[in-house]
Amino acid sequence: MYLIVLFLLMYCGLVYGATDLGDMASFIRGSFVALARLLTAVSYIAGLAFIIAAIAKFKQHKDNPTQIPIGTPLALSVIALALVFFPTILGIVGETVFGEHASTAGPKGVVYCSQRAAVTENSCF
Repeated sequence: MYLIVLFLLMYCGLVYGATDLGDMASFIRGSFVALARLLTAVSYIAGLAFIIAAIAKFKQHKDNPTQIPIGTPLALSVIALALVFFPTILGIVGETVFGEHASTAGPKGVVYCSQRAAVTENSCF
């Protein structure tokens, strides 16, 4: 058992180890692309979850208005809309602030573009 672990640890440096500073920066830059995509996906999924929760709270308010105030489902609805439209709003705000064809530099080229708010790996167009 210990020999297997020792054998695996002996080769992990060859697979995952960076030989110089440039390789390290490349690995870190690659992880930022995944992080940007993860944040976009989490925003959409959390928005959908808040929509479902808001619908459930609206039903609870209809069944018993004294227990659930109307502000609770309305607040959940506003949060859901903000989360669902967050990636799109980033593109619109970028176009408003920086001009029509402006784009912000991301981990690999461009992450958010003025026309498309989706995360792309290389460029907008």
